[in-house]
This record gives sequence, C-alpha cells and structure tokens, in this order.
Amino acid sequence: MSIITATTRAHRIDRRIYGQFAEHLGRGIYEGLWVGEQSEIPHKNGLRTDAIAALREIKVPVVRWPGGCFADEYHWLGGVGPAEGRRAMVNTHWGGVVDPNTFGTHEYFELLHQLDAEAYVNGNVGSGTVAEMQDWIEYMTLDKHTPMAELRRAHGREQPWKLQFFGVGNESWGCGGNMLPLHYANLYRQYQTFVRDYGDSHVAKVACGANADDYEWTEVLMARAAGHMDALSLHYYTLPTGEWDVKGAALSFDDAAWYDTIHRTRMMDTLLRRHGEIMDRHDPARRVGLFVDEWGTWYDVEQGTNPGFLYQQNTMRDAIVAAVNFHIFHRHAARVRMTNIAQMVNVLQAMLLTDGPRMVKTPTFHAFGLYVDHQDAEFVATTDAAGRVEGPAAAHLDHTVSVKDDVYTVSVVNWDLNAESELVLRLPERIGEVVGARMLHAAASAHNTFDEPDAVAPVDFTGTVVQGSELRLAVPPRSIVTVRVRAAG
Repeated sequence: MSIITATTRAHRIDRRIYGQFAEHLGRGIYEGLWVGEQSEIPHKNGLRTDAIAALREIKVPVVRWPGGCFADEYHWLGGVGPAEGRRAMVNTHWGGVVDPNTFGTHEYFELLHQLDAEAYVNGNVGSGTVAEMQDWIEYMTLDKHTPMAELRRAHGREQPWKLQFFGVGNESWGCGGNMLPLHYANLYRQYQTFVRDYGDSHVAKVACGANADDYEWTEVLMARAAGHMDALSLHYYTLPTGEWDVKGAALSFDDAAWYDTIHRTRMMDTLLRRHGEIMDRHDPARRVGLFVDEWGTWYDVEQGTNPGFLYQQNTMRDAIVAAVNFHIFHRHAARVRMTNIAQMVNVLQAMLLTDGPRMVKTPTFHAFGLYVDHQDAEFVATTDAAGRVEGPAAAHLDHTVSVKDDVYTVSVVNWDLNAESELVLRLPERIGEVVGARMLHAAASAHNTFDEPDAVAPVDFTGTVVQGSELRLAVPPRSIVTVRVRAAG
C-alpha cells in the first residue's frame, strides 16, 4: 500500500498540454483528416466527419501545422486559392510523394473551426524568406486593405483569422537547416521581428528549441533571444531501444521492451527539469513558456507500409506512455504550457487510424479521454509518507491530482505487467461523492483494429473506496485509472 497526501494547489494545468500535431506526412492530413469535397466518405467542407467527431470528444485545444520537417520546405502561397490553380510540391522528407497542396491555410483554419481549437502555425525559416513569413502573417491576421489581406478576401475569407501561436522554424538544428545554436538565435531574432501583431490580437512567438538533451542549445537561445520569444520548444521521442536505426516493433515486444519503453519515456522528467533550470536562470519570472511540441513513441513502421509514412500500430503500452507523460507535464506545468503529441491521425502515436471510410480510436485516444478533466484545472501537489514532495508511490505506480469547481480529478497509472497496486490518497477536504470512475486496462500488446475496434476501451472502475477524506484505489496492472470526487459542502 502507498499512502499519498494532497497538499497545496501549485499551478494551473494549461489545457494546451493536451495539444495535437498534424503534419503533411503519410496519411495524416490526406485521408486521415482531409478527403475533399467530392469524396464519398462523409465529410463537412472536405473534412471527414468521423475524425472530427472523435477528436472533439477529447477536446483538442490546439493543433500544430504544417510540420515538422515539412514546415521548412512549405511555401504557403502554393496552398491558397482555387484548388485547380495550386502548386503541387514534392514532400522530400516523407516518402518523396507529391503533395497536391489542396489542404492549405484556409482548410487548416476550417479544421480548427470544426474542432473549436486554437492555431499553432509553424513558419519556414530553413528554405523561406523573411518577406514570405511576413506576408503569411498579414494574409492570416491583417484586417486592412493591403495586398495580402485583399488576396485572402479574393480567396473567399473576408475577416482575418485568430492566430494564437507562430513557430519560427522547426528543428533548425536538423531537418530545418542543420544550424548551430548561435546562428539560429540570430536568425530567430531577425525573423520574429516581422511576425507582427495587428489590432488587439497577440501572436505568441515560439522559438525552435532543443533536441532532447541538447542543453547548450537552450543556454544559447535563452541568453541571446529570450526577450524576443514567448515560448521555446523541445522535442523528445520515446524509442524502446534508444536507437534510431532499429527502434523496435509496435506490436511484437517482450517484457523487457515494455519496461525499457516506460523507462525512456520517464526521461522526459529529467529533460524538463534541466531545461527548466537553464530557463529559470535567464527568465526567473517564467514569462517564457516551454512547449514540448513533439513527443510520443516512435517505432519501426508496420511491414508493408511506406517507410516515409511513419505508420505504426498503437497498444496499451502507448496509452501508458501517454499517461506517464501527462503526469510529468502536470508537475512541470508552471513552465510547460503546451505539448503536441506526434501525431493526430495515421502517423506515429496517433489518436485515430483510418482505412478508407473506416476509422478506429487507438488506446492513446482513450488515454487522452481519461485526462480531459485535468484541462485548465489547478495542479495539487502531493507528498509521500516520508514527506517528500511528489515522492514515489511504488516502483511502477504514478499519480496526478488536480481540482476544478470543487471536484478533484485523480489519475493513476500502474505500468507493472503483473502486480496490482493500492494507492491511498488523503485529500485536504472530506469527500462528498464519487462523480465518476473509469479505467483503461488491457494486455500489454492489446490494440484496436478495424475488425475489433473496441478491444481496448475504457470501462467503469469499481476499485474505489471512500473513507472521510481518504480515497483508496486498487489499481490493476497495465492500467490507467481516473476517479473524480466532489468535496463535501
């Protein structure tokens, strides 16, 4: 038995921590989201209705687009105007396929409208110009009679859109230009100058941050450009083997690979702590956010699929990985204000998989569903029996607690393959009622297919005991549990 005591309300868990990422990659955009106006697949304005309905269930707060590596070869003018006049381009990073550019700026904002989500657009620094970036900002956000605003109107959009976040380049240390940190810092200072605010709206500027544990990159960017940014990004992927050449299979894995995957995912905590310490030295007021705008599992692609499409299946292991990351993000949410899992549909650790007209929700989708009530709630710090803040509950057990509108949401993940764990949580107030209790629990490699779409799905959780201010949870192995309780009036 592990005994945990809830103490102070520490900081808000920004809903954007549950953000998504949709890159022009494989079948993520085309077929996964966009089927076009002429498709027989049910759609609204070209966007498939089943995918939109599913994503609305998990309350997607923000979508990052168009990349990723694709962003630094994307020239936005080719993706606006009548479809027949758009300029096709070769997607050199992802399979060498021809992107028809039928999903562009207008279609992206239609996606956001249907999802009720915010915009996070990534600009082209690697192969683009300052003028091109400036024109795109004007096209999207300016409400005056200028050439770019008039071009937008000519393409059917009278009013400007709300652009909440703009990324100045992507992975500039790699596919976005193979730059050294000082070179990118200087380029960032130049490019961001022309990401202007028009009217009363503010476009938050996001600087390209580090690859995993490249702490030098963060040091240089914060020292040279912190005053010109609203956020700094970070990318970290979980690879079971830790090797890019042979990452490991999504479905066929042994017990060691299960635990190795969880271990490598937990490195996120170290990364956020160490990058956060560097940021704290340069920005003690924590004005600059840390955005983990690419994270998730990355396995070898499924056999028989295009290697450049990054299509992989999704199991109970992936749901556990998601939950472990959520808990880490919550603990660091005083600095971490957005994350974007890679990616939304048909790519890497996806929420949804499609096959023509068919669609299936993945275990990761259901993990997101179990954590919806943490969005914009207050994070509640806890101590263990020895008084250690966020102390370890058990070898394979982790928890997170938040409160909103007098309802405590408690989520627990047990990644032990075989053993049940009991958690006792002592809340600051007497518990009045259990509002809800749900669980995701399955075999390690269990996954959903188009023939068995509900092999892994949430069920009611019955292992809850309430005694005064104590909440006792008997958490099965390989499971995620979320229990919501209302404080007594």
